[in-house]
Amino acid sequence: MSSKYPNPAHVAIAECEKRLKSQGRRVVVITQNIDELHKRAGSENILELHGNLFTTRCTKCGEVKVNRDSPICSALAGKGEPNPEAKDAKIPVEKLPRCKKETCKGLVRPHVVWFGEGLDKDVLRQTSEELDNCDLCLVVGTSSVVYPAAMFAPQVAWRGVPVAEFNIEETPATNSFGFMFQGPAGETLPAALAPTDNEPK
Repeated sequence: MSSKYPNPAHVAIAECEKRLKSQGRRVVVITQNIDELHKRAGSENILELHGNLFTTRCTKCGEVKVNRDSPICSALAGKGEPNPEAKDAKIPVEKLPRCKKETCKGLVRPHVVWFGEGLDKDVLRQTSEELDNCDLCLVVGTSSVVYPAAMFAPQVAWRGVPVAEFNIEETPATNSFGFMFQGPAGETLPAALAPTDNEPK
């Protein structure tokens, strides 16, 4: 993941956020992605619904901290890649990553939401507040089938707020929205978010 870079859509959103901030307005990115590409593009107001791959959480004391080690412990080297010659992917418990606190030493895991786990309640609360107060919603590059995020934009549209979808194909939610821009988001979004000649300075 650390070798990936923001695409033109990430950059367009970050530039729009910066431009509108100078006008006293807010752009908030609510993302299901765990790749931190919005942050790397320059966005500041980000709610990560599914966590962040570059943080770890101790399963014992709960401490969440940035961890950019790759892999997060030497025993995990080469374990995530498909390898038909691998004999055994099991790692002894004593070699798994541990909390660095001397008083804890609990197992650490990526601070992301895995299937079957619930989303962070504080992040959901903040997301709900932002959606309740937004005056425009852009839905970018999502299948609109992963809940609870799949219901966010349709609920905003039901309140009468303009919602525009940017996607390579229609989704189950497309008909709920007023606008659909079909094509790669890296092409359609920069054009849609480009500043206009009559935009306030």
